[in-house]
Amino acid sequence: MATRLNPLDLYDVRALLSEEERMVQDSVGRFVDDKVLPIIGDCFDQARFPAELIPEIASLGLLGATIPEEYGGGGMNQVSYGLICQEMERGDSGLRSFASVQSSLVMYPIFAFGSEEQKREYLPKMAAGEIIGCFGLTEPHGGSDPANMKTVAKKDGGDWVINGAKMWITNGNLAHVALVWAKTDDGIRGFLVPTNTKGFAAQEIHKKMSLRASVTSALFLDDVRVPESAMLPNVKGLRGPLSCLDSARFGISWGPIGAAQACLKEVLDYTQERVLFNRPLAANQAIQLRLADIARRITTAQLLALQLGRLKDAGKLHPSQISLAKWNNVRMALDIARECRDILGGAGITTEHVAIRHALNLESVVTYEGTQTVHQLVVGKELTGINAF
Repeated sequence: MATRLNPLDLYDVRALLSEEERMVQDSVGRFVDDKVLPIIGDCFDQARFPAELIPEIASLGLLGATIPEEYGGGGMNQVSYGLICQEMERGDSGLRSFASVQSSLVMYPIFAFGSEEQKREYLPKMAAGEIIGCFGLTEPHGGSDPANMKTVAKKDGGDWVINGAKMWITNGNLAHVALVWAKTDDGIRGFLVPTNTKGFAAQEIHKKMSLRASVTSALFLDDVRVPESAMLPNVKGLRGPLSCLDSARFGISWGPIGAAQACLKEVLDYTQERVLFNRPLAANQAIQLRLADIARRITTAQLLALQLGRLKDAGKLHPSQISLAKWNNVRMALDIARECRDILGGAGITTEHVAIRHALNLESVVTYEGTQTVHQLVVGKELTGINAF
């Protein structure tokens, strides 16, 4: 008799993982089950980021997971990082966003483009959760056109003076250091700005209906003066911030799979227990068709993400491939969260169930790090050779 398949992993993608990769997934999964899921619904309701979890997140090696161990990182491969994102977003997109920003948008550029002194000063403490970072690229006038940046940095003696504003900045009011991208006479450059620097201010954004268990801020820089040593020396132009975004988008291609799996697990349990017209809801053909379609889309996303990770670990990954995966997998998860909310009926509108929380969160995930339209145009350019932006 055939063994019944795992409903959350119909193609046994887990069997394609190495033993180390499975251990990483299991350890993060236990953390999410034991520490995140019991509190995250209340955190979402209260619009509170669970900062008390940061020490354990750091102790598990989840901050800077791919950074070499000599700088305090985990030294893991890219597939392991993807699995970390998947399990954390199974808990909540806000928690995964916190780790993504710290790891991919701040630690990665310091490692890739920073001086040896910057690496030694920041990376070990960031891996330990002692220094939290944020990434200042998006500006109030629009996020999809970073070349139209208004924030400027001017040389003044041996210092740089920065003026401008950034918007929709995850971790802004948590951060001890902000990686601020600014226009200079020599192109766009990145600056590591301690958030206690005179003239720097962070204002938390409230009244959010999405990513409520995450800190989102606006940053203001009014004659903020930093020394030459604050500049990332080894990158100039948009290549710097865009490479950071590619690193983050890679993790975002994995994360929503976890959110979708959480929603599917919930409705599988619910439809078995919910009895209507003298039979469980799961015995209804219409429900089975919807569940089957959800499983199909999750399976496709799993295989897409795994190949993406293998390509990145092999050094063969192309940015357009990241765009395809980010677009497909986030849209998949958002559609599934909405579908699961509907299957839950009236019960689905409360945060007693996970579907509405994931659906609301994913409205942000489908927008940040490149909207769906941006990624469609990236893929379109790859297919045609014509830039339609």
